[in-house]
Amino acid sequence: MIHGSSIFIHVGQIHVDQAPQAISTVLGSCVAVCLYDSKLGIGGMNHYLLPFWNGNGLQSPKFGNISIPKMIELMMAKGSTPKTLEAKIFGGASMRISGSEAMMIGEKNVLVAHEILNEYRIPIVAEDIGGQSGRKIQFNLERGKVLMKYATRSEL
Repeated sequence: MIHGSSIFIHVGQIHVDQAPQAISTVLGSCVAVCLYDSKLGIGGMNHYLLPFWNGNGLQSPKFGNISIPKMIELMMAKGSTPKTLEAKIFGGASMRISGSEAMMIGEKNVLVAHEILNEYRIPIVAEDIGGQSGRKIQFNLERGKVLMKYATRSEL
């Protein structure tokens, strides 16, 4: 699935780059938002673990409400505007690691992405979210396409 050189990002990381670079990650209940500006040929991906920073500790990009605005800010610093951006969302699986779905972390991670992108009026042009399988994704900045493969628990 992974073709050519690709920057791999881990939980709590954000990467913004330009073509011909690619960005990749592996997701379970975490979510990755991919932003693409086709006019400038730049894109960014984040990978966050939890939906909201609760105000304790450092504001880390491992929280969706910190990571998504920070990535938008990084894209805007490179010349993008919310009007020239489009988004794709991946992840948010229910991995049932604890045996309880009461936390519904994956669903909450997806909801925060929808809310923040809606606030900035950035259209979501594609998403593959929820379910019970993890995902491997590679964001090709050449054309703004995302390749995705479902991952088994042992691959996460």
